[in-house]
Amino acid sequence: MVVAQGEQGLTLALTEEHIALQRAVREFAQKEIAPIAAAFDETGEFPLETIRKMGEMGLMGIEVPEEYGGAGMDALAYVLTMIEVAKADASHSTIVSVNNSLYCHGILKFGTEAQKQQWVTPIATGEQIGAYSLTEPMSGSDAGTMASRAVLSDDGTHYIINGRKSWVTSGPVADKLILFTMTEPEKKHHGITAFLIDAHQPGFIRGKKEPKLGIRASATSEIIFEDYKCPVENVLGEPGQGFKIAMTVLDAGRIGIASQALGIAEAAYEAAVQYARERIAFGEPIGRFQMIQQKIADMKTRIEASRMLIYNAVLAKERAKKTGGRYTTEASMAKLFASETAAFVTDEAVQIHGGMGYSKELAIERYYRDARITRIYEGTSEIQRMVIARNELGLR
Repeated sequence: MVVAQGEQGLTLALTEEHIALQRAVREFAQKEIAPIAAAFDETGEFPLETIRKMGEMGLMGIEVPEEYGGAGMDALAYVLTMIEVAKADASHSTIVSVNNSLYCHGILKFGTEAQKQQWVTPIATGEQIGAYSLTEPMSGSDAGTMASRAVLSDDGTHYIINGRKSWVTSGPVADKLILFTMTEPEKKHHGITAFLIDAHQPGFIRGKKEPKLGIRASATSEIIFEDYKCPVENVLGEPGQGFKIAMTVLDAGRIGIASQALGIAEAAYEAAVQYARERIAFGEPIGRFQMIQQKIADMKTRIEASRMLIYNAVLAKERAKKTGGRYTTEASMAKLFASETAAFVTDEAVQIHGGMGYSKELAIERYYRDARITRIYEGTSEIQRMVIARNELGLR
């Protein structure tokens, strides 16, 4: 990434490496993912084969250093990848997002050297699937109310974990997870601890798979812990530091979801423009009608505004790598605006297509369904507004 000081402050531009990556991901996504997207959406089957191929390309650990099996690239490379994959299929991009930002990022930032070697490398290479588990049936945005518990054993060698987690993306197929659960419930948010979990150990039970409206090929399920024994060396960070870790990781995750939303919006927009050029009504292409032109103009403007907010968040994230600071506001603004743009653009794309937009014969209705989740997961639009406002007001 080229970051230069101009008259208007820092500017961002794509390097030759970024352009080559973007081209390679676009070609792969359109050739390997787009043709199978509708079928996987219909069945809800997890697309393991294409995920493995993306791992071989380095896309499952884009910002992960090469010594841990990753591509060793930057935040802009991650954003470009997410956009191109999401344009082909949002489900695939969801899996990419979780592996990169929610799983690998947290361990790289808070893990020990031994943890990075053991827990990051197989995920970054695509050999295994990672997951992130914070939400519970009665604990979503308010993490301090979670009911799951981790109790230190009498000999101090391991924690015994019990509880039910919900809405775990990649839960049905995950090999490794970052789990957030209570170790000192009386402290609420300050009593949460993060654990590195091996999904193939006794006491780890995969619950019901969620029948979702969109991103259906991205498997989601409950996870039940029944006397699961987690060694103390698998604590990520320090006991009681879990909430801080979760929120820090979500900063990165929100940039990923913003990029996903932008990719969905771009796909819907491009389809709408093409249809407006080709569809004839009253003797001329519907793109000549001012009402259609207004829709195209508004869609394009919001898409480009979303891109700039995402790039702004990328700059903030790159600065944070050097300063150790946070980029919460920038990530929340990008996620809020891009997700609401995806909703607007996909809705308008359906309208432009008319009855065909409502048919499963075209991908438009899938874009419409997939876009809906971007305003919910990794912090709802309401939470994003609250985060932005509190930061601006200096409230905690």
